Amino acid sequence: MFKKIIALFIICTFLFSGCYTMTHKVGNGAQGNTTTEERAWYILWGLVPINNVDSQAMAGGASDYTIVTQATVVDVIIGAFTGIVTVAPRTVKVTK
Repeated sequence: MFKKIIALFIICTFLFSGCYTMTHKVGNGAQGNTTTEERAWYILWGLVPINNVDSQAMAGGASDYTIVTQATVVDVIIGAFTGIVTVAPRTVKVTK
């Protein structure tokens, strides 16, 4: 029974440890529902960016948009494999 509790704790730790969402409103925030999505990659578990995700370019010149950066379920699954070499993904969505 104790081994099952430990195994459940470890599984839950991996599944829920990286889930978060940060929302930023630029101008008045999103005025429509057009969404662009890109994945940002980091090494050293999120300390050093590998690629440059430009949210302003993703907005396409809009002055009112919302940026949502989050660790989705897909990011957690990818991170379970790439985390061994300290690579972590995050999803960036821009809605205008």
